[in-house]
Amino acid sequence: MALWFWGDRAGVIFRRVPVLLKKVPPGGQWRQIISRPVQTRVNERIRIREVRLIDEQGEQVGIIPTFEALQMARDRGLDLVEVAPNAMPPVCRLMDYGKFRYEQSRKERESRRNQHVVELKEVRIRPKIDDHDLSTKGKQAAKFLDAGDKVKLTVLFRGREMAHPDIGKGLLDQLADQLRPHGTVEMAPRMEGRTMILIMAPLKVKAAVAEKEREKEGHSGGQGSVEEDENP
Repeated sequence: MALWFWGDRAGVIFRRVPVLLKKVPPGGQWRQIISRPVQTRVNERIRIREVRLIDEQGEQVGIIPTFEALQMARDRGLDLVEVAPNAMPPVCRLMDYGKFRYEQSRKERESRRNQHVVELKEVRIRPKIDDHDLSTKGKQAAKFLDAGDKVKLTVLFRGREMAHPDIGKGLLDQLADQLRPHGTVEMAPRMEGRTMILIMAPLKVKAAVAEKEREKEGHSGGQGSVEEDENP
């Protein structure tokens, strides 16, 4: 927990700084742990006396004074970058730091673009749904599973329908059988208030195929919740 802390010892007042307080044994004193963001030190920001240097080819140069390593970087038109600050002595490397940061940023963008976040799609039905509409809902759920997403099948109960949860369970079991070639049951049917839900996960093989298709197309797509409109 970060706090603003005042302290005094032998009549000396310490300056006010953001600190972390750490518990100590009874009778001891509170220790101040100053919290600072971790930043990569480059060139003149590296103020330690000597460093272990690695050149731009990845070869070990050895332990040399920091000013010599900095001069070597300047002579080669490169930057001196601290890559292992906790080592003794710290490890630094010669590189084009601007180009390095650009490449890292580009890789992160590529990774985010190709990453697929598994979504939980929902298909809602009512206990009085007919067989044709139930089959249509099953086909929609199959599309979600084939796209690599999980599906939440929900039966909505109203009024006296709450007295017949077995009807909802029968519908969910029927849908699960219809979707067996596309996914597996992750959570068996259970009541949640006025709804009964069942969750299905995509088959790993189909999910992998869908992921490859997304990477090939360069974008991902999907549909949201599908709800049956039926008057009670």
